[in-house]
Amino acid sequence: MFPVKRNPDGPRKEQGAIRLKRRSLALSMSMVVIAWGATLTAALSMAENLQTAYKQAASTSPVIAQARAQLDADLAGKPLARAALLPHINAGASGGMNTGRVTGFGAQTISTGYHSDIFSASLTESIFNGQAFTAMKQSDSRIRASEAALAYAQQVVALEVTQAYFGVLQAEANQRVAQQQMDLLQSIDKQTRTSLNVGSGDIISVQEVQAQLDAARADLVTANNAVTVAKNQLERLTHHSVGTLEDITMLQPTGPQPDTIGPWLAAALKNQPLLQQAQATLKVSEQQVQYAKRARWPTLTLSGIGQHAAGTLIPPVAIDQIGGSLNLAIPIYEGGGTRAGIHQAEALSKASRANVANIQDQIQLDTQTAFHDLEDSVAQFQATQQSVASAKISMDGTRKGYEIGSRSIIDLLTATTNYAAAQRNYYLALYTQLVARTQLKAAAGVLTPQDIEAINTLLDSNPSK
Repeated sequence: MFPVKRNPDGPRKEQGAIRLKRRSLALSMSMVVIAWGATLTAALSMAENLQTAYKQAASTSPVIAQARAQLDADLAGKPLARAALLPHINAGASGGMNTGRVTGFGAQTISTGYHSDIFSASLTESIFNGQAFTAMKQSDSRIRASEAALAYAQQVVALEVTQAYFGVLQAEANQRVAQQQMDLLQSIDKQTRTSLNVGSGDIISVQEVQAQLDAARADLVTANNAVTVAKNQLERLTHHSVGTLEDITMLQPTGPQPDTIGPWLAAALKNQPLLQQAQATLKVSEQQVQYAKRARWPTLTLSGIGQHAAGTLIPPVAIDQIGGSLNLAIPIYEGGGTRAGIHQAEALSKASRANVANIQDQIQLDTQTAFHDLEDSVAQFQATQQSVASAKISMDGTRKGYEIGSRSIIDLLTATTNYAAAQRNYYLALYTQLVARTQLKAAAGVLTPQDIEAINTLLDSNPSK
């Protein structure tokens, strides 16, 4: 135990000194809060907003670029499939030098060199090709699948940007709360040490404050690192450095509109691009079964050829010919490849059908979860608002009680810690409410840039906390 010095001027003067120091501590705490608010206001000027972040992400996203390139490739696949049904025209030419030696015409042997030249042109037109017609249908289904994939990628990027944007704001809010808590505890630590030196304090209070101050330093380091990580996540999406972000000003929490789950489930099953992509892919696989079966069908083509040949050994002549033919090909046996192709296509079609069912179940679950999360976020936001107000009243009451000597320094530490926790919970509920709005629309497949713009209108470059 450390010896405690007593005030030689008596208990009355000692109590007066304690009250004076406690008032000084209260003033220091107020100045910390004011300074924190001023720092916040200055830091949030010249801010970037959610709309800007979304546009940056949409224009640089490799996911969207990949989906758009795949759509371009599938669009090119349609004329490629159509080409099998259109005329094919080919031309060819050859020329050469030949040496011939002929015997058998009496005693004379003929040995000579001569030129030979051939020019030809051919036309082939498909009259009936069952597989080519199926390939045309498949190209349309692939285009629909790629269009849905692009729409899904755009919605995913919009949701990810919203989550990352408010993730940065939440991390920064926690950082501010941690810094505020650190400043308050430093003021309390300074006061308790001063009280101990003048003989009006005790070592237990000093040690308790020191322990909470050490924990607050660790919390501040964690909060600083969380801000860095959150900004890195947003930068990965936007491919731009993150500056000061616009923050929320005033928020009226809103739940799902409509407020029943039925219309949201119906919208999800109708509009969700991920489901539309799976359904189009199923159509492609079903058409592939048809394509494989039509390998057994006969094909009918019309062919025409024109040819000019010049240069022969005996006598030198030129030949010009034009011809046409109607060609029928009937596959009889292809080594078992046709049967195996049909079996493979049918198996892949079953897999695609199961995938559609799985995605439907997942979409329904995601929509239900997002619906209830949005409902819960309203209640959580309102509760945390009240919690912050209650914690603030408790801290102020404890501070006044400490000033008159009815509450201990430990009570004040607990009150300030509870107030910081209430603030963190409030910020979590605040940004969760905003993100939950976009999560429900994304789950239902109806998230649009206009929804991002609507949330962006709630932001301000100079918010008042």
